[in-house]
Amino acid sequence: MTRAEAPSPGFCSTVIGGRWLSFPVSPEPFPWCCCCRHRRHRLLCGNMVCFRLSPVPGSGLVLLCLVLGAVSSYALELNLTDSEKATCLYAKWQMNFTICYETTSKNFTTVNISDLGNATYSGSICGDYQNTSKIAVQFESGFSWVVNFTKEVSTYSIDSISFTYDTRDNTIFPDAKDKGLFTVYDTVAFGIPLNDIFRCNSISTLEKKCVTQHYWDVHVQAFVQNGTVSTKEFLCDKDKTSTTVVPTTVPSPTTTLTPKEKPEIGSYSVNNGNGTCLLATMGLQLNITQDKVASVININPNTTDFTGSCHSHTALLRLNSSNIKCLDFVFAVENENRFYLKEVNVSMYLVNGSVFSIANNSLTYWDAPLGSSYMCNKEQTVSVSGAFQINTFDLRVQPFNVVEGKYSTAQDCSADDDNFLVPIAVGAALAGVLVVVLLSYFIGLKRHHAGYEQF
Repeated sequence: MTRAEAPSPGFCSTVIGGRWLSFPVSPEPFPWCCCCRHRRHRLLCGNMVCFRLSPVPGSGLVLLCLVLGAVSSYALELNLTDSEKATCLYAKWQMNFTICYETTSKNFTTVNISDLGNATYSGSICGDYQNTSKIAVQFESGFSWVVNFTKEVSTYSIDSISFTYDTRDNTIFPDAKDKGLFTVYDTVAFGIPLNDIFRCNSISTLEKKCVTQHYWDVHVQAFVQNGTVSTKEFLCDKDKTSTTVVPTTVPSPTTTLTPKEKPEIGSYSVNNGNGTCLLATMGLQLNITQDKVASVININPNTTDFTGSCHSHTALLRLNSSNIKCLDFVFAVENENRFYLKEVNVSMYLVNGSVFSIANNSLTYWDAPLGSSYMCNKEQTVSVSGAFQINTFDLRVQPFNVVEGKYSTAQDCSADDDNFLVPIAVGAALAGVLVVVLLSYFIGLKRHHAGYEQF
């Protein structure tokens, strides 16, 4: 956790870091849709507001029972205090957004807000002497997110959520047909017992006018009593029936897996305003362990939809089907000359009806030079967590610099094996030379000693 105290009394300044993916949205003809990431920011406000950065490796999904998100790397944590420095509102959550909009060429595209640059939290209020409380976040240029709480005699409610973005920002919306501020407003009206902290780790999504909001790992308590955050949790319905965890070790299965046949190879692509920007060909097999029960699921490309987005340093491929809410592959650029698979996020229904959700944004698979593709025909395993792995077959992927919708020259995963064998071979050769030298030395020493004895 990182916390920086502001110099003047009653104020607090803090740095928050974090990041988010994007997701597909409704095809309605509106210039909306968005995904966000959290970057560093500083806060200065009237009441003492403290934000702390807390890494949440591969954590699950859900916030304010509103929106799904893929993976996030950090959790936002807000501790809002009143004039007496007593906590009056506490929140810890993760969120992201996806925005689709109409371009000047009359096509529709999506944009991912990859960072909340220079975010501020002015306007957040406790509601000490009234029945309303609010969390307000501002980021980028003209972007804002607000959640309102109301209080009754024995309950408080997550009343509404609004998200505002500005298509006049030519960096994010360079080709938007309609320029201006757009606001999406959702009434939530979700009641929570007073002095209970609301918890929702499961996936939840708000989707309206082509704006998809995602929240997960939500812990929030408005109108905190006596300055002490409650330990009594009020769970969202999804958390009562689902499990969203990222175990560090694989539980010992209590069932025996039946070997699955090789999955069918599927071809996937993502288009932007300039044509195809991402290509992927692969067979996918999901290995899931939940409650000590392991299962293997082959992805059928014939019943799987796909979408995504492309940007200069990040690219997203998202798959979904009747039982898979989302399976996201997020690629990133490293050192301006290579790309790799950085994130995988999944949310899906299991056969028992529960929701399985996992996210990991610190992966380092499928590394290759920019301008080329990555290829691996042999079976490969992407270990997302102890409970979730993906086996890939006949893999080829190019998330950046696709020319004329065709793959560029491929870097084969066998090259990695060769690179690994080279130092081993060199080491073995050096060891052999050292043995020969030592043997020669001892033989020579023995002969020399024998000569002395004869003399």
